Amino acid sequence: MLAANLYAPEYIDGCRSRIGAELDAWRALAEKGGAEAAAFEPGFIHSMVLDLDRCFVHRTRGMEGKDGNPLNEVRLLCESILQHGGVMTADRTIRYKPEASVLGIAVGERIRIDAAGFTALADAFFAELRKRYGAPAE
Repeated sequence: MLAANLYAPEYIDGCRSRIGAELDAWRALAEKGGAEAAAFEPGFIHSMVLDLDRCFVHRTRGMEGKDGNPLNEVRLLCESILQHGGVMTADRTIRYKPEASVLGIAVGERIRIDAAGFTALADAFFAELRKRYGAPAE
C-alpha cells in the first residue's frame, strides 16, 4: 500500500479495539505493579503512540491537513520520540499550537504522556481519522 485516502470502518474499529485492549491490560497491570509499573509507563505509552500512528502510516498528508489537528500531533510525537530523544520538535509543514493540541506539549519540552493523556490523544486521533479518512459504512 503506497497511500491511503480511505480506511474501512472495520479496520478503524479493529485498530481502536486492539489499542484499547492493550491500554486496558496496562491499566490492570499498573494497578498491581507499584513503582515498577510507574517506571515502565513512559516507555510503554511512547510505544502506544508509535503503534497508533503505525496503524495508519500510509495516510496521505494532503488529506491529513497541516492545521495542527490530532493526526498531525501524533505525527509530531512519533518523529520527536524516534528522532529527537523524546523532545517535542517542530515540523515546518505543520501549524502546531500546543494550546490547541490534545496534550499541550510545547516545542522543546520533554514528551511525558500518561495513560489518561494517551486515551485522550487516541480518542481525538480516531475521531479526526474517521472524519478525514473514514469510508462510509456499507
